[in-house]
Amino acid sequence: MRDSNDVTVAGAPEAVLPLVDTGLGNSTYVVDLGDGGALVVDPPRDLRAVRAAIGKAGLRIRFAADTHLHADFLSGARQLAYDDGAQVLASAAGGRQFDHRGLTDGDEVDLGGLVLTAMGTPGHTDEHLSFLVSDGGSPVGVFTGGSLIVGSAARTDLLGPERTEELARAQFRSLQRLAQLPDPTAVWPTHGAGSFCSAPPGAERTSTIGRELASNPLLRIDDEDRFVEQLLGSLGSHPPYFLRLAEVNRRGPTLLDPTTAGRLPQLSVSDVRRRRAAGAVLVDVRPVADYARAHIQGAVSIPLRAQFATWLGWMVAADVPIVVVRDPDQDLVELIWQALNIGVERLVGELAGGTDAWAAAGLPTTGIRLLGPAEIDQQHRVLDVRQEAEFTSGHLPGAVHVELGSLTHVTAALTDVPTVVMCGHGERAAGAASLLERAGHHEVAVLQGGPDDWSDATGGDLVQGP
Repeated sequence: MRDSNDVTVAGAPEAVLPLVDTGLGNSTYVVDLGDGGALVVDPPRDLRAVRAAIGKAGLRIRFAADTHLHADFLSGARQLAYDDGAQVLASAAGGRQFDHRGLTDGDEVDLGGLVLTAMGTPGHTDEHLSFLVSDGGSPVGVFTGGSLIVGSAARTDLLGPERTEELARAQFRSLQRLAQLPDPTAVWPTHGAGSFCSAPPGAERTSTIGRELASNPLLRIDDEDRFVEQLLGSLGSHPPYFLRLAEVNRRGPTLLDPTTAGRLPQLSVSDVRRRRAAGAVLVDVRPVADYARAHIQGAVSIPLRAQFATWLGWMVAADVPIVVVRDPDQDLVELIWQALNIGVERLVGELAGGTDAWAAAGLPTTGIRLLGPAEIDQQHRVLDVRQEAEFTSGHLPGAVHVELGSLTHVTAALTDVPTVVMCGHGERAAGAASLLERAGHHEVAVLQGGPDDWSDATGGDLVQGP
């Protein structure tokens, strides 16, 4: 799930190691300061990759820096301060309620030869800082967080609609300021491809100021009004937990014991039935084919993969206990850490023995049809649950569009007719099918594949636009 690549820049620290979470679309950076110490920028709550990188390099974490109050994951900075004695560097304007060194625009931190300078770059959030790293007075690279990102700039609507345009205008000025740095200056953003903080798909994870000046369309706009129109026009939907996590990060996430964080109680069938009756939701994390073959009716399908956390936080209400159903070969530790990364701490256990135990107890299971692209006919309503930008780029003729994240709000309004649910590959479609099943829909199938597979199989043309 996480990839890392050493990036050495002329005049830079010994090495800047990006640790990429492809599921959330974010990068954490481990900076070797050359004296046995390390700076970690925008660490997540799941510190396994950071620990592995630090251990391999034989470093000690001296500093943990957050560019902003993250809305899409919980920060691990407080945990690094507790476990490693790291000094937390963050914006003084963020009002964090735990020990940290509050920085304002222009403040400098001696990293031991290198100097980190705080640059006020509001926009993505109003307390956002970028961190410029200099060596001997010469800029080497800048950690831009959610300000300048590769090919774009991060979204500005996370503090509410009444602040969105104001923050977009602040984002314009912040990008203009960053653009004044020397062309060779490395750009190390937090948000990247796959992030719902508005990174364009397929973009590189890191860049330089010169490269962004040449290729980033937002940096080519010198008119503030036109910039705002362009940026706000690119904003899509985001998971509801984005509206909660910044405040959790301000208070400071609960400290964890990593030796126990990867465990869940084993629940018997009777325990699970009792918890369901009290309001718990079953989350079936098995692959789509296993879920389709047989599952507990009413379970929500969210296959365990890199994007599991996002859809867990999007599809399951924030205030309900969760019971996990999985195959024995699926990584329970990975599942738990993904949940903890977005603040889901209500996993009350897993069904011991899984679906087989449920069936062995004489309790019913149900299945769902998986259809190939050529099996869709006029008798089926096609429900496309991809994001709006995906849908408008090409969809089946006559398809009904409802984003997966919005589906629970409209299931009652959808007539119960034979329906094929589709996405890009099948995982989100299975999740949508499970939500329809919970709402009482009967003849629901899942398309194996996406729109291009349908076009290839049938020779039909996809429809562009809404």
